[in-house]
Amino acid sequence: MKGNHKLGAILAVLGILTGFLVLILLASTYMPVVNGKILDGRPDEAITVRITYALLGWVGMSAGALWVPVLYGFLTKKEWAWGWGVAAATAQILAGFFPMIPAASIKMSAPTIWVFLIGFALWFGMLFIGGVKKQVIALAFVGGLAYVLTFIDGVGAISRYQTSDNSFAIGMYAMGQMINWWGAIAWAVFIYALVKGKSWAYPLGLFAASMSIFGGYPVGLTDIFQIGRFSMFLVAPLLSTGLLVTLLLPGTRRMLEKPAAG
Repeated sequence: MKGNHKLGAILAVLGILTGFLVLILLASTYMPVVNGKILDGRPDEAITVRITYALLGWVGMSAGALWVPVLYGFLTKKEWAWGWGVAAATAQILAGFFPMIPAASIKMSAPTIWVFLIGFALWFGMLFIGGVKKQVIALAFVGGLAYVLTFIDGVGAISRYQTSDNSFAIGMYAMGQMINWWGAIAWAVFIYALVKGKSWAYPLGLFAASMSIFGGYPVGLTDIFQIGRFSMFLVAPLLSTGLLVTLLLPGTRRMLEKPAAG
């Protein structure tokens, strides 16, 4: 499968079509989920859906557009094509995954699961075409989990910001919200740099993990203070803490620096 430009071109066409699928599915479920949240007595989550669905629509459609130069790259046998394909698939995975959560919470269908599954298949397809080592794929996969969970922490902060009546908690949610989204972006860029063997992948990984920690622990710990039990918002910073420790191990550092040095 390594270096298979014909397969890459086929996957790129699928990625382009997935960009249109994101538009159709999110547009068709946008207001039904918003109205469903209102009827469920969660107007705060209705507002959150208004914001995040639109944002993820932009992300998913932009990723669809990114597949166009990727298709050109595969048709002309450019070495850079699969790397940009990884970036496009990474964006579409998020665009397909998160909308399933608010829809499922009100027992509505979640058709964006197809975007998620296609994006997941495209992601692995690009890595196999690029001939990425298995241990690098494993690290990129765990980094992808941190990427999605860190984004979700940013979403959760929007909802909690609206419902809390504690001034300090409101401030903590406000401070942590965008840090988590920036952290998610850092994780996404790290995945690209990691699989491409860029020399700056290592410091970027440290930065991405630290951003998730800085944004996630304040949101998660504040949430525990507010609801009196374990918060799922702590999963992202806990995972990122584990990744930070893993990145600091000498073996991991050598693994990340070796492709760039070679």
